Amino acid sequence: MSTAAAEGPADDGTAARARGLTKAYGAGETAVLALDSVDVDIARGRFTAVMGPSGSGKSTLMHCLAGLDTVSAGQIWLGGTEITGLRERELTRLRRDRIGFMFQSFNLIPTLNAAENITLPMDIAGRKPDEKWLDQVIDTLGLRDRLKHRPAQLSGGQQQRVACARALASRPELIFADEPTGNLDSRAGLEVLGFLREAVDQLGQTVVMVTHDPGAAAHSDLVLFLADGRIVDRMEDPTADAVLERMKRFDVGRGSSGPEED
Repeated sequence: MSTAAAEGPADDGTAARARGLTKAYGAGETAVLALDSVDVDIARGRFTAVMGPSGSGKSTLMHCLAGLDTVSAGQIWLGGTEITGLRERELTRLRRDRIGFMFQSFNLIPTLNAAENITLPMDIAGRKPDEKWLDQVIDTLGLRDRLKHRPAQLSGGQQQRVACARALASRPELIFADEPTGNLDSRAGLEVLGFLREAVDQLGQTVVMVTHDPGAAAHSDLVLFLADGRIVDRMEDPTADAVLERMKRFDVGRGSSGPEED
């Protein structure tokens, strides 16, 4: 199953889209097909979760949509810009200026304080932050009293909030979050998910999150389910129980004890 939309560049309601997205690793008989002719639209101003068993292609899909990995076939647009075929320098500029990233590892610079980590990508690019927007992000994430602290002086949840603020600081068109709660305890994880939800609802951001956790997926507006490199199902307004029940079908088909990380 794939999301339906007309061919061509994304319209105003679509942050990103892919058509016929195919990604193969290796060649010949040893080739592994990670993505198999995927068509997908990412709606602007919404929180989309991507789920699937280990090896389903969910992280590969995110990496391709974000321009972090090349594609074997197909086309990808970020807004109205086709990114497939862009040169590496152009891709680097696009990722820097139009995309925010959150990963399982916080990737903070230990010698910089929170405020410096938040603005680092813009500092490297020689861009001045929008101070009004930056203040809004900092206050939404509850970081005002932590800005002078270095990462070692922050809890795991606070470090991930700094990483979230860094992803939001440049007001990107799209934020990709790859297992953002993977290194956090349940309380800190819920905090970060709540902040991502607020980023969508209060700040108008667009978030795509790869996760294996039904509880995390329940914070999204839409869950896309991948299996064997294809989008096989989707769920609007998900609940943790409904997502878990859907994931159990993968477990029965594969004979596994539960979904794993991609």
